[in-house]
Amino acid sequence: MTIAHDGADLAGTERAIRVTDLVAGYAQQPVLHGISLTVASGEMLAIVGPNGAGKSTLLRVLSGTLKPRAGTVELFGRRIDAYDRRALARTLATVAQENSVAFQFSVIEIVLMGRAPHLGPFHLESRHDLEIADAALRRFDLVELADRPIDELSGGERKRVFLARALAQEPRVILLDEPSAFLDMRHAAEIFECFRTLRDEQGLSVVATLHDLNAAALYADRILMLKDGATAGYGTAEEVLTAARLREVYEVEVQVGRNPATGTIVVYPGASKARLPQP
Repeated sequence: MTIAHDGADLAGTERAIRVTDLVAGYAQQPVLHGISLTVASGEMLAIVGPNGAGKSTLLRVLSGTLKPRAGTVELFGRRIDAYDRRALARTLATVAQENSVAFQFSVIEIVLMGRAPHLGPFHLESRHDLEIADAALRRFDLVELADRPIDELSGGERKRVFLARALAQEPRVILLDEPSAFLDMRHAAEIFECFRTLRDEQGLSVVATLHDLNAAALYADRILMLKDGATAGYGTAEEVLTAARLREVYEVEVQVGRNPATGTIVVYPGASKARLPQP
């Protein structure tokens, strides 16, 4: 299988992330092997693959919290380890799959934490900071919950709070580990539409790990598929989400067709080929 690591032509487009020949892991356990990718400004990259494929590990390397054993990670043309913590936090935000806080902060207090990289030592939030936090609350349908303690919220509500905190950082790149986890169908769709709008309006780059292949096909510009820590596919949904590749990577019978409403690729595990409009 031949995989083009640079994907779509990025000529004339600012490159937000560039990863070259990445090798990474934990202690004596290697996880990622020779990963290369690029993400342009205003692009969404979905990272997919079976459990244990290395998706969350790759996000940790992209966020700067895990140092690679080999290879390079560049953020807007600079090695990520050349950024100090405040500069990195003003450029890149991360939302983990699960988030916890040590104290009983309210929703608005947690969202305002996203402004910390923009504040000087001992400085309080300005009116501008409060306006940005309020806009983030509105983006994620949290205004009515602003004064609620975080530990009184459902899992889906908590997820939206930490997404809002990341947005309040005003990053140029956002890394999302399973952003639709714990969310109902409505809020999951609203979150993907929110990030699509921010990509179009502000040039925000989004990298998200996803188990939902149909969401990846619908919302991502490109898809990186991992298997056993290596690249199994990289490109558009049409290029990556083929029936043959999915059977090989996921080891399950699948059929691939098109959504008659949107025209995007859809994946049906074990579905009858006769029922699907074919790509």
